[in-house]
Amino acid sequence: MSTAIRNQDDALAWVSAHAQSLNDGTDHADQIVPVLGAAGFFRIGVAPELGGSGGSTADAIDAIARVAERSLTAAFVFWGQRTFIEYLLQSPNAGLRESRLPALLAGELAGATGLSNAMKFLSGIESLSIAATPAGAGWRLDGKLPWVTNLRRAGFAVAAAVEPSDGQPPAVVAFFGDTPGVTRTVDLQLLALRGSNTAAIDIQGVASGAAELIHADARSFLPRVRPGFLGLQCGMSIGLARACIAAAKASGSAVRAGLQSRIDALESGLAQAIDELKAGLASGSFAAQAAPLFRVRIRLAGIVREAMDLELDASGGRAYLVATTGDFARRWLEAAFVPVVTPSLTQLHGELERQAALRAA
Repeated sequence: MSTAIRNQDDALAWVSAHAQSLNDGTDHADQIVPVLGAAGFFRIGVAPELGGSGGSTADAIDAIARVAERSLTAAFVFWGQRTFIEYLLQSPNAGLRESRLPALLAGELAGATGLSNAMKFLSGIESLSIAATPAGAGWRLDGKLPWVTNLRRAGFAVAAAVEPSDGQPPAVVAFFGDTPGVTRTVDLQLLALRGSNTAAIDIQGVASGAAELIHADARSFLPRVRPGFLGLQCGMSIGLARACIAAAKASGSAVRAGLQSRIDALESGLAQAIDELKAGLASGSFAAQAAPLFRVRIRLAGIVREAMDLELDASGGRAYLVATTGDFARRWLEAAFVPVVTPSLTQLHGELERQAALRAA
């Protein structure tokens, strides 16, 4: 790293300084994980005996939100890293956790959650995209993950669900960028968030055994980690909404334009959604009933949209002029990602409708 990172304030300053670059291109993409790792961000919500700084998942969500206020690209990478860490924390495979967790917490190894396909599989939206053929004491893996974030070329680990060909339950495994048969494509040409190291992965003849097994039964493991997967993801929306509201409040025209009541209502709605999210995570109710978590995620996405409109209304024509737009244009593109990140709002609405139909039947 060209800049010494001594604490979280240093890291946040670095993120702010490079927010536009991270959104527009790849010049600083490989620095996000080391910067956040050096500041201790990945240790938040991890038990001290495992190398963490303590706290809860709610504290990790707050940390992701702080980063998202400055750059959704950096927050997206943070989410991928911290979610992979969460999988290892929940895994019964102590050997895998002990061997890989230190580098992940320090930001020396990038962690990617390739379980978007698996979360859709859990809801019956699509089938698993990686086949596992028995080979000796383990499996041969073949397939493709079309969209994975945080595939840092200096080294990455990916979690993925696989479908055994012998009738065994779907499992969740880890594989690594330097594993023979794992091929990272060039970066996907995203509309924004281009510094997120997002690419596809081809998996051809990859050997996988007990050492790489995160959990032998994906159907029991995925519901357990889904609250963390989605809860941590909500930190992205929380931070972006806060940034838009702050920009609207800072605009001299906000009060004159009669926007204060909208600002107050939006801040109140955001606070209520955050309280519901943290309460559900703390009680464990989201693991048993996913629908309330889905509704919070949907509501937060709506708040982001309202906050973005509020910032535009407060800024007026200045937001549409290149010379005076400030961070508005970047946030506008960042906000467009919130409804489509897996699980998308369309998928969440569909799952809620499916659950309602089952209850009615």
